[in-house]
Amino acid sequence: MSRMRLALSLTAALIGGAASAQAPRVAVDIAPVHSLVARVMEGVGAPDLIVQSGASPHEYSLRPSEAAALQDADLVFWIGPGLTPWLTDTLETLASDAVVSELLDAPGTIALEFRESALFEAHDHDDHADHDDHDDHGDEDHAEHAHKDHDHAEDAHDDHGHKDAGHEDHAHGEHDPHAWLSPQNARNWLNVIAGQLSAADPDNASIYFANAAAGRAEMETLIDEVNATLAPVRGGEFIVFHDAYQYFEADFDFPAAGAISLSDASDPSPARIAEIQGRIAEQAVDCVLTEPQFNSGLVATVLDGTQAKTGIIDPLGSDLEPGPALYPALIGNLATALAECM
Repeated sequence: MSRMRLALSLTAALIGGAASAQAPRVAVDIAPVHSLVARVMEGVGAPDLIVQSGASPHEYSLRPSEAAALQDADLVFWIGPGLTPWLTDTLETLASDAVVSELLDAPGTIALEFRESALFEAHDHDDHADHDDHDDHGDEDHAEHAHKDHDHAEDAHDDHGHKDAGHEDHAHGEHDPHAWLSPQNARNWLNVIAGQLSAADPDNASIYFANAAAGRAEMETLIDEVNATLAPVRGGEFIVFHDAYQYFEADFDFPAAGAISLSDASDPSPARIAEIQGRIAEQAVDCVLTEPQFNSGLVATVLDGTQAKTGIIDPLGSDLEPGPALYPALIGNLATALAECM
């Protein structure tokens, strides 16, 4: 795969000529999206990462350097206010002159509705998927879909202090924001990103689209590799710490049985924990997956008295070096951790 990337990058350089001296200044919210943008910008420039590795994007305090990156940005790529509600006002204040692209709203994005229940049924994805055409959108036409000065404050969910009391009092947007965990979405976003960059920097458009094409080919290889990893354990039952993985579940037809916490990672109620414990006992759940950013004690409580194994997964790739290689490593690591836990 690295040889293919090198060959396509060289081809892009020959087609587009030398990259312009001044690349667009680009800021990106989280490391997985930063990886996709960095892949498209290879040979031209590098984007700035706003939410640093190891931090939860749901709540974050900007460092001065990150605020400066937003203030200087020509373009901003972010998932949207459902993931980083605190960033909405910040973008309006610091990046008012930037072209802001909300990827969850991008044409071709598969968007799934929030799941409120502790336990999931296998058909949940089919019932709640919002497909905006699953064709190869994107090429140059995506440039016209740039979003500027979005006002999505009404969609932001700022309920991190709420407890899960029977699923009430959770204000959030319509869709689960963890959409980057679908490689199909990531594949589509590569063209969205190339379109926006090309609109801002036409001199390097051929490089951006050649890089996006290479990235899309790599994504197909990644999907095949993940399917091969999961094939021996497909059909196993697992529980996740917080409901962040339904895009991965839907892409690879490997549904979770439930989640200890809601998608926003708010604290679960005793009733929700009891539901999860019941599912583990009744259906002989094989694995409960935790995350490095959250309370491992809750997982220990859920596992108490069961034979289920536990493993660690990370939807943000916190232990990975930011850059073009992070995204495929992140998805591959998710598949490996799940397979090893089953």
